[in-house]
Amino acid sequence: VVGKRFETEASGGVNIHTVRRIAMTGVDYVSVGALTHSATSLDLSLKVVGKE
Repeated sequence: VVGKRFETEASGGVNIHTVRRIAMTGVDYVSVGALTHSATSLDLSLKVVGKE
């Protein structure tokens, strides 16, 4: 909390190697974009069958 008034968040450059050091700065939240932008894709299909 900045001046005991605001919650803080760290974002950018966060990975398995840096998250502990970033968290130890005292921020309230750590954003990890790699959870979404580095995830591999999965090819799915959906077939809809009509009622006859």
